[in-house]
Amino acid sequence: MDRTTALFVDGIGTAAATSGVLAQIQGRIFALLYLHAEALPLEEIAAELQQSKSNVSVNVRGLVEWHLVRLVSVPGSRKDHYEAATNFWRVMMEIMERRFRWTVRQVLATIAETERAAAEAGDGGRRAAGAEGFVAGRLVGLKVFFTALDTVIGSFTQGKPVDPETLQNVVPMLATRGRPRR
Repeated sequence: MDRTTALFVDGIGTAAATSGVLAQIQGRIFALLYLHAEALPLEEIAAELQQSKSNVSVNVRGLVEWHLVRLVSVPGSRKDHYEAATNFWRVMMEIMERRFRWTVRQVLATIAETERAAAEAGDGGRRAAGAEGFVAGRLVGLKVFFTALDTVIGSFTQGKPVDPETLQNVVPMLATRGRPRR
């Protein structure tokens, strides 16, 4: 591998490792394929990256699931060949929907469950005056923010414009909720 390709492969591998979405080897595989004009077979990818063919195979499957790499047929060859995706809009839509939106919805489900538990428990004389209001206010602030974020991600993944009012209404609301009371 030449120096230019090696720098790119290592840099994208490092970025992938910190992304929370891809492993370092997946970033390196994607980068190698991205800088090759033609699709490469697993054996060649493994040799270039000095990895086992089985390790590359497992990680390529993950990249195929994320739509970062696709399997292509090469006339005259019985081997599987792979090439990097170049439609980054589609890739980001997939990542936003499958990774980040799922996390946002987990937070919203947790808020709803916490609100239900608080309503069922009631005060019962155990909480100091105002504590329930504080917790409820915190949950509302979090719910408003994550609901807006869910809406933004939904718009992005559907290729629709984001309504600026969605964000404009949330930011001032959170700013006033975050101020200490006097």
